[in-house]
Amino acid sequence: MNTNATSEINKLFGNKAFDTPKPEALLKFIINLGTFEEDRVMDFFMGSSTTQAVAMKMDRHFIGVDQMDYVDTISVPRLQMVINGEQGGISKDVNWKGGGSFIYAKLMPKNQNFVKEIQEAENIETLFKIFYRMKQEADIDFRVDLDKFERSISEPGTPIFLQECKRELIRILDKNQLYYNYADIDDADVRSKLSDNDYQFNKSFYSLNESGEE
Repeated sequence: MNTNATSEINKLFGNKAFDTPKPEALLKFIINLGTFEEDRVMDFFMGSSTTQAVAMKMDRHFIGVDQMDYVDTISVPRLQMVINGEQGGISKDVNWKGGGSFIYAKLMPKNQNFVKEIQEAENIETLFKIFYRMKQEADIDFRVDLDKFERSISEPGTPIFLQECKRELIRILDKNQLYYNYADIDDADVRSKLSDNDYQFNKSFYSLNESGEE
C-alpha cells in the first residue's frame, strides 16, 4: 500500500518528505519478476529513489535519472542511508547490512541556465536583459524567426505581461540544447568551462573498457 511507503519515507526524512512514494515491497516484487542478482535496473523518474534503494538491497546494479531539486535533498541522501545500513522497507526481509556504492553526476547546463534565470526574473526589465544575452549566447529553436519575435515584443504600445513573457522566452529556446553534450567535451569553449577533475571524470566514465562494455 502507498500508505506503507509514506510511512517508510517519513521515517527517513520527516512528514511530507515526498507526495507519492512507492512501497519497497512492491518494487522488490517487480524487480524479482524481471531481473537476477547483478542485473541492471533502470529508472528514468527516480523520485525518492525507492527503486534504486531496493535494487541495492537486492544486489542489483542500477541507473536513476531525474531533473528535480529533491535529488540533492532526498534521493541521494536516501541511498547514502542504504549504504550505511538503513533498516526500513525490505531491509530485514533481505537481511540488509549496508555497503555498496554509487556514482552521482549532474549534467552540465547550457540553455538550462537561461531557463533558470527566466523563471527567477522578477520584472520585465530583467527579462529583456536576459533576452539580449540569449541572442548572443543561447541556442534558439531553429523554427523561430528571431527578428520577428523581437519586433513582436518591442513594438511600442504592445502590452507585456511578466508570466506571458517568461513563457515565450522559454518557448524559443532549443530544448535539445538544455545541457552540453559529451561529444562536445573537447571543444575549446566547453573545455574551458570544465575543471581538470571534471574533464578526467567524464573521459573515464564514458570510455569503453578493454572488454568493450560501457
